[in-house]
Amino acid sequence: MRHLNSAAVVLLFGGATFSSAPAAVRASDPAPLTVHEWGTFTSIAGADGRAVEWLTQAGPTDVPCFVERNRFTIKGGLSGTVRMETPVLYFYAASETVVNVTVRFQSGIITEWFPRAVVTPANASALSGSQTIVWRHVKVVPGGAEDFPVETGPSHYYAARRTAAAPLLSGSERERFLFYRGVGRFMPSIAATVDAAGHVAVDLPSRHRRDGEAGTPGDRLIGDIILFSNDRGRIAYQVRRGADGQFSVAPDVLGQEPTSELARLLVAHGLYPDEASAMLETWRGSWFEEGTRLIYIVPPSEIDGILPLQVTPTPAAVARVFVGRLELVTPAIERTVKDALLARDVVALRRYGRFLQVIGRRIVATSAPPQRRVLERLLQDAYFAWATPQDSCRN
Repeated sequence: MRHLNSAAVVLLFGGATFSSAPAAVRASDPAPLTVHEWGTFTSIAGADGRAVEWLTQAGPTDVPCFVERNRFTIKGGLSGTVRMETPVLYFYAASETVVNVTVRFQSGIITEWFPRAVVTPANASALSGSQTIVWRHVKVVPGGAEDFPVETGPSHYYAARRTAAAPLLSGSERERFLFYRGVGRFMPSIAATVDAAGHVAVDLPSRHRRDGEAGTPGDRLIGDIILFSNDRGRIAYQVRRGADGQFSVAPDVLGQEPTSELARLLVAHGLYPDEASAMLETWRGSWFEEGTRLIYIVPPSEIDGILPLQVTPTPAAVARVFVGRLELVTPAIERTVKDALLARDVVALRRYGRFLQVIGRRIVATSAPPQRRVLERLLQDAYFAWATPQDSCRN
């Protein structure tokens, strides 16, 4: 086990500043077609540190009603190990260009998308197979109209538009990007356990090989990791660059969100500054909410393996930057949730939202038999109150 050197973090990131102005970066754009993409893989670690299955789409809808939805996916009823959240594809071109785009989601179902696209039929078995989404004859229109659809009410969907990417025209629908999201049943290439004292041990299982096969050092390289904790507003985090193998990590108490550090990582991995800013604005409230989690940059080979992308004509440059989020259940969180269940504290339980079911199952499993039945009932009531569909688009 190697321990994180906090002094190194200060040297790398101390006093970091970040500007979202894209002009300097865009001086040589484009030549002749450039494609950038960002997205998030969200999962929750089980007792063994690996991602467990959970109801990834429970809770209220968080995208506008004009976004297309897969009719197969009933809100709250589709489980998986990973929620693929809000990948967006940006395009840059010197002049108007027509593109065709295909994304295949291995071991997953595509649940929402915009603009309108051709999505292969899906059923529950798709989570062990694949599903494909295709946008045909999309016009990349530099300097084009930006009359994108907007609805009343807040949504973090719109933040992704705040970039210098060319507007797109797909049929009669205009947007700044191609958007899709889904639910997958695969194992992220990172695991983490939390011991009774709250210490986090990170493991990077070898990728792209079967159990028992020999691997190379590159098999175990994950890249850049942030361990983040928000305990009722008390924020702490630690950063590790170029992580590999197994190591222990403990956050330093800093009292601020790691916004600058994460922005630097996103740009270092290929995003333009305004794209990184748009991604942070989209997910800041979720990434830095109450709880403990690993935030990491997904290796490019893993992205391409899970989400093969084909764009025609072939772009001169492609950057795909996905942030992985592995939610951790610490002893402190278990105690807090158990106390809230027994006290029927709905407000406290609501803070754990979509992760409440997994946390509750662990509490029930480790509780004394006389308490289990009571806790199971309280957990069902609390989770049902939060997860009941609240899709205003169907009203």
